[in-house]
Amino acid sequence: MNTPPKIVWTIAGSDSGGGAGIQADLATAQDLGCHCATVITTVTAQNSVSVSLVESVSAAMLLAQLNSLARDLPPAAIKIGLLASQQQLDVVANWLKRFTQGRYSEGPLAVILDPVMVASSGDRLNLSSETDTAFRAGSSSGLDFSPFKGLLSLITPNQQELQHLVSGLDYREVCQTSLNGNADSFIDNQAEFIAKTQALAQALDCHVLAKGGDGQHWQGNEAIDCYVCHQVEGASLHHDNATYLLTHTRINTGNNHGTGCTLSAAIASFMAQDFVLHDAIVLAKAYVTKGLINSYQPGAGPGSLARTGWANDLTLFPRIARMADANNHQGKSDKASESSNLTFKKLSADLGIYPVVDSVALLKELLEAGCRTIQLRLKSDSKCCQQGKPPQAQQLELQIINAIELGRTFNAQVFINDHWQLALKHQAFGIHLGQEDLFEVDLNAISGAGMALGLSSHSYFEILLAHQLRPSYIALGHIFPTPTKTMASKPQGLIKLNHYARLLHGHYPTVAIGGIDSQCLAGIKATGVSNAAVVRALTQAADPKAAFDELTEIWYGKSILALGKHLVATKAADANIVQSRDSVEETSYAE
Repeated sequence: MNTPPKIVWTIAGSDSGGGAGIQADLATAQDLGCHCATVITTVTAQNSVSVSLVESVSAAMLLAQLNSLARDLPPAAIKIGLLASQQQLDVVANWLKRFTQGRYSEGPLAVILDPVMVASSGDRLNLSSETDTAFRAGSSSGLDFSPFKGLLSLITPNQQELQHLVSGLDYREVCQTSLNGNADSFIDNQAEFIAKTQALAQALDCHVLAKGGDGQHWQGNEAIDCYVCHQVEGASLHHDNATYLLTHTRINTGNNHGTGCTLSAAIASFMAQDFVLHDAIVLAKAYVTKGLINSYQPGAGPGSLARTGWANDLTLFPRIARMADANNHQGKSDKASESSNLTFKKLSADLGIYPVVDSVALLKELLEAGCRTIQLRLKSDSKCCQQGKPPQAQQLELQIINAIELGRTFNAQVFINDHWQLALKHQAFGIHLGQEDLFEVDLNAISGAGMALGLSSHSYFEILLAHQLRPSYIALGHIFPTPTKTMASKPQGLIKLNHYARLLHGHYPTVAIGGIDSQCLAGIKATGVSNAAVVRALTQAADPKAAFDELTEIWYGKSILALGKHLVATKAADANIVQSRDSVEETSYAE
């Protein structure tokens, strides 16, 4: 029996033209491997040019759909789209509050709200007389979204929707505080865009992804989204309580019908499959970008996005810039996320089986066994040296000096974990850092010294941050549970590792790490990742040399001794080819 896909609910309106609403959500969730259940709020008579009639379902019908699905098809994530009236909004919010309280022991439920107000044709969709009057007055969205406060994982307004939301009376106090009295001003610059996104996040007590696709008059050839997050479940604490700008080159197409629906449904689908919010957002943005690139126009008006499956092309993903200050609205990013002209040494050979060891003695033993890439990870306080705490500082420095010298003796690629100042001082081959280290490390100094840099990542979001710094390799983990380090993230598993490896193939050497031993190594290899880091499989082995040889044989299909002979023969053959080519070139030049 096949494992059933995760269930995503969409609570939204029907688009008879098929490009947005329930229809877009169904197509998106199914394309991304989920089962989509639907709760219809509204039936619309529309095509790609206009909306001719909107009829909402009764409160009784809306509630009956919710209860019916809850009894048999409980959701892993919920996407909420068009709500036609305040009554519908209140019904959904009250039901959602009761439902989430009833499943408290199961953990947080991902709820994504796309506050749909206007169709791509320009026609309003929630048209009760009181909401329409308020909307056209420009003072509010026409709906009071405050009943959703504390119930949402994410709200995804576009620029126009953001403007109406923060202009509402329910948000007046918080907006005046955050915006210095500019709550009603039209968004026409980045500072205003960021400030109002932050204000909405505070008002609704949720994360906000404000979409900049309709801000072309000030964004130009780039589409810039503003992502404001609080504490994100399952993600690194170092990425919490932050404001990010997600930027991509604008796709020049008028076929943008249903982009908001598709984005929010994709986010819900990825979260249903256990991706953290940061990841779900960048994955969904890449999915929409690819859909826009391959869009089509079935009618006379704006066309529809293509459904293109999982995005595995780095060029589809946004650039991420974290604002250096949560209250900084001017777009100044911190050094840990900004793109730069940094260059780091390339690896001279595959890492293969990449030992991570906690002693110089074991490092030497494995180098003698034929290992040519290894990492020294010492548990000492990384700040002890600059704080001047002998003899611990002296002992730590001596160990690092010895490790670096051994690397030179054996012509090996020795990486020093964390202690970047000492590695820099004594000219190590390379340094390995975690994402949290990037907030303090001097990357310019490491780059200027011509050293290699390895970076850890635990998610798509962190992979993109690492990619922007162009390191020598990217470590992917932790794949399986491991006691060697306390992690905020869950074990990634082989399916996610396969996605990561496909994304980075041809761009960087990749290293799987976390709970890897001889029993699972074949499965790791099958994902397409190019190298595997091992810790306990060597540090706790009775015979580390034999264990290393066994792991190498599993990985390459041959022992380290046979592999060494193969590499020597290959290098000799390569040298002969180069020598022959040089001779031909010299002869040709002489002629």
